[in-house]
Amino acid sequence: MTTLLVTHDDCSHHLTPAGHPERVARLEHLLPALEGKALTRIEAPEASDDDVCLVHPQAYIDRIRAAEPKEGIVALDADTHMSPGSFAAAMRAVGGAMAAVDMVMAGEAANAFVATRPPGHHAETETPMGFCIFGNVAIAAKHALDRHGLSRVAIVDFDVHHGNGTQDLLWSEARTLFVSSHQMPLWPGSGAAEERGAHDNIINVPLAPQTAGDGFRKAYEAQVFPALEEFKPELLIISAGFDAHKADPLANLMLDEDDFAWVTRKLCEIAARHGEGRVVSCLEGGYDLGGLSRSGAAHVDELIRAGS
Repeated sequence: MTTLLVTHDDCSHHLTPAGHPERVARLEHLLPALEGKALTRIEAPEASDDDVCLVHPQAYIDRIRAAEPKEGIVALDADTHMSPGSFAAAMRAVGGAMAAVDMVMAGEAANAFVATRPPGHHAETETPMGFCIFGNVAIAAKHALDRHGLSRVAIVDFDVHHGNGTQDLLWSEARTLFVSSHQMPLWPGSGAAEERGAHDNIINVPLAPQTAGDGFRKAYEAQVFPALEEFKPELLIISAGFDAHKADPLANLMLDEDDFAWVTRKLCEIAARHGEGRVVSCLEGGYDLGGLSRSGAAHVDELIRAGS
């Protein structure tokens, strides 16, 4: 079967201030790095309010929609901005993740990479933050559970920042296992190992600054992979942030492309054992453009290899 690439031009219409790390150039560098690969490309559909309401209240959606300016750029907080077109981009990011779940569940694709923006793993129930507006992967997980009838969905987040939004949105969802590896100390300050979720369904793996590939791999082998094997996910969703790369300007982990390829390969092997290989990966962070494009390409190569 094929590996799916889900993206949309609307995601380039979400503008941020000059010098902001989460910028249009991220997709302008990542997508060309994926050209020529064995991918089936589709356009991300736009999610509906009902879709977003799987994890966010309608009042929050209404507030975000009303915040979009007719011109210029407005700040939702110190880090998170909207421009004309941002709401549509955010709805494409949600819709793309859901469409990837649909096609993987239907057997129309072996796995999928959703290359959209804005990212989502910092958006809490009623709070946009950390460049994120809606909880893309949390919504995709709830979509798989509630609409596809799955019983166990795992999310693995290897972004350098803790996925506080996903944790908040799925804290009480016993049918999910959320695993986040992240640098600590680092913004947003959450993600201690003691944060376990209402049903012991959250595993946080803090990594010290300057942790390199060997430390990252040991942590996954000791904590992440055994937990996934025990959980036996029917679908594995990846929050694929590439800002743990050693060149990234926002943090201090020391991973390289080989480390991202390794963790992707291992996660695909677990998905093959327990979930018929079903993997949906969604882009989160990654702010050094070269590190992002090389790491994203290595990640997608492993998805293709696993799906072939």
